[in-house]
Amino acid sequence: MTKAVLLEQLRLFTAEATKDLLLPVALQKEDQEQPRPRAAGVYRTRLPDSKAARKKAPYILHQIITGKDVQAPGQRPNNSATVRTIFCVYHHDEQEGGLALLNLMERLRIALLEQRSIGKQFRLDLEAGLESLVYPEDTAPYYAGEMISVWKLPVIERKAPYGKEGNDNVKQLCPGTCFEAQR
Repeated sequence: MTKAVLLEQLRLFTAEATKDLLLPVALQKEDQEQPRPRAAGVYRTRLPDSKAARKKAPYILHQIITGKDVQAPGQRPNNSATVRTIFCVYHHDEQEGGLALLNLMERLRIALLEQRSIGKQFRLDLEAGLESLVYPEDTAPYYAGEMISVWKLPVIERKAPYGKEGNDNVKQLCPGTCFEAQR
């Protein structure tokens, strides 16, 4: 659930950070006239209809790609999630399309570096870095790139103290080291 909340907070943050960057929209078969430029749509995990990816451009898509929960002896737990953010824009001019993509990616990158935390519980892990990649493929008039970010998640506290009888499904048979799983 925490990772789903992270994606929702990223969606809200991204929509706010990019709302005034209006980008061209491709003319579709059903359109009577050229659509007006608009802000990028922001989605979580997948596009609503992946077959319509070109129709959705411009868009930004946030996906959780990995999660990691670790606890070193004597330390507090460390919970994190890696997020892949995909950017897609449309432009009939190849140079302007590349610049439109770069502007959209930079708008979010700068906003994240300025804010560094979102939703009052998720913190950008700058030790892990914030990576950006513009896809080099020739996909004109569509242009895409991605950003990889790592987020510190809230610590999940244990509900029951470890080692108390009845809380760890282990029964001590003799003093010290003899244990047997309860049946």
